[in-house]
Amino acid sequence: MTDDQKPITEDYNTSREKMAIPEYGRNIHKMVQHISTLEDREERNKAARTVIAIMGNMNPHLRDINDFKHKLWDHLAIISEFKLDIDSPYEPPAISTLTEKPKTVPYNDYPIRYKHYGKILEQMIMAATEMEEGEKKEALIQMIANHMKKSYLTWNRSQVTDDIIFNDLRELSGGKIDRGSELRLSESKDILSRTKKKKPTRKFVPKHQQR
Repeated sequence: MTDDQKPITEDYNTSREKMAIPEYGRNIHKMVQHISTLEDREERNKAARTVIAIMGNMNPHLRDINDFKHKLWDHLAIISEFKLDIDSPYEPPAISTLTEKPKTVPYNDYPIRYKHYGKILEQMIMAATEMEEGEKKEALIQMIANHMKKSYLTWNRSQVTDDIIFNDLRELSGGKIDRGSELRLSESKDILSRTKKKKPTRKFVPKHQQR
């Protein structure tokens, strides 16, 4: 069989060797493999520094991150499967760190008295109670009360009286915020009209363009 008659072998990514860090691409992985074949240690060190520079140029937006160079050398070690014998300026990461399971993130199960207000709003109310009397405190209380009304209507789109908001505000603040009729809240209809999603408008298409 002549060379012209030999079957063409398709080179698909699925048939290629899996890359340790795909973000760097196959060329970087091939460069690292080539470095491991160099017999002279100084030549390997020089080639490794060149690859590190290329890897850094591929991610210029990460240059401001702390220990950016350290991260690049760690990636080089991972790509080489920790087989590259070079003089790295950093201690390579332990192989076990790549296989260990991530630590469980604890879930903060805070007791929330009124779920439709949420925990953050409750924390804002408590912060307002600790503020000194003055315009800033009153402005914050006004904003909190309006947000409470908006949250209530989002949860229950029926009308809600301002007295309900005032009572909830007094209860959540432990009785420290009792403004009652002193506050002027937005009308329910205005809040609902602002939060109501607009229906998407259909783009006009001439009949001769319709299919």
